[in-house]
Amino acid sequence: MSAAGSTGFLHPGARHAAVIGAGAWGTTFARLLAQAGTPAVVWARREEIAAEINTGTNTRYLPGIRLPEIVTATTDIHAAVAGAGLVVVVVPAQTARGVLTPLRGVLDDDAIVVSLMKGVEAGTGLRMSQVIAEALNLPASRIAVVSGPNLADEIAAGQPTATVVAAPDEAVAVRVAALCATGTFRPYTNTDVLGVELCGAVKNVIALAVGITAGRGFGDNSKATVITRGLVEITRLGIALGASPETFAGLAGMGDLVATCSSPLSRNQTFGRRLGEGMSVAEAAAASRGVAEGAKSARAVLDLATAHGVDMPITAGVVAVVEGAATVEEVNDALLSRPRKAEGVNAAPLT
Repeated sequence: MSAAGSTGFLHPGARHAAVIGAGAWGTTFARLLAQAGTPAVVWARREEIAAEINTGTNTRYLPGIRLPEIVTATTDIHAAVAGAGLVVVVVPAQTARGVLTPLRGVLDDDAIVVSLMKGVEAGTGLRMSQVIAEALNLPASRIAVVSGPNLADEIAAGQPTATVVAAPDEAVAVRVAALCATGTFRPYTNTDVLGVELCGAVKNVIALAVGITAGRGFGDNSKATVITRGLVEITRLGIALGASPETFAGLAGMGDLVATCSSPLSRNQTFGRRLGEGMSVAEAAAASRGVAEGAKSARAVLDLATAHGVDMPITAGVVAVVEGAATVEEVNDALLSRPRKAEGVNAAPLT
C-alpha cells in the first residue's frame, strides 16, 4: 500500500489514474483525464492494443484519434493500479467481478474507484458500484460512478457534452469531476448513485427495443413512444428502489436515454436494429464492434423489477426476444394489446 495521503489526489495530475479497460470509452476517458492534467495508465487484455496505445493511437476502437503522451498502457493490471489515486473501471458489466477480485487489498488506501460501466450483474441483481464494493472490499464512500449521454466517438472527436459524476459523498463527486473536466466535457455532480446507475443500466435495454423498432421499418412516432414509455419503466423501477425522481429527468436519465436510443453510434441501438431486421441474437452479436450491455443485462434488470413488483413490459419484451422465447412480431403484438390506462409512472389500467 502507498503511504501517500489523500492530499495528493486532491490535485489533478499529482498522481496517475489507472483505467481498467481499453475499449472506446475507456480510452476516451483516459484521454479526458490526460487533457485535464492527470497521467493515465490503461490496462488492456491484449498485448497488441496496449502496444498501439503506447504509440499514441487505438485504431481498433478510436480510429483517427491521437492520444496524449501521458496516456500509456500495459497488460499487467497490478502495474496499472500501483500507486494510482484514481482507478476507473470500464469493462463489460458481466465480467467486472472476475477482473476486479484479484485486486482486492492491492489499491492504495486512499484511491477512489470510478465505474463507467452500465449494467446489472446477472444472478445477483447488483449494480456496478455494488459489484465493485464486494469485489474490492471497499466502502461505498470510495466509489463513484460516471454516467450520461456519453457516446465515446463524439467525445473523442471533441464534441461538447456533459455527464454526471455520482457518489454518496458530494466531495468525492466534486473531486472526480475536477479530474475529468475539459473545455468540451462538462461533469455535473449528484449523490443519487442508485438512480444514476439504474438509468445507465436500463436505458441500454430500452435502446435495444428502439433499435428493434427501427429495424422493423417503423418511424419516429413508434420510436418516440418506446423512448417515452421506456423512461416510465426506468423511473418506476428507480422510485421503487428509493432513487430520487429528479435523476430520471436529468442527464443520466433522459439525456442518456435519448442519446443511446437515437444514435447510430450506440451499440445497443444497433444491436436491436439488427434483430429487427431479422438477424438472430448470435448474428447480431457477431456483427457488433463491442458488447451490447442491454442484451447482457436485460434478464438481470427484469429479475430485479419482478423482485420488487415493478411492471416493465418493454424490458420483458426485450428479454423474450434475446432469450428466444418470442419473436419480434409477437412482442410487438403483445405490447399493443395491453390494457389501456392513464399515462403516468403509477397509473392503473382503465376499467
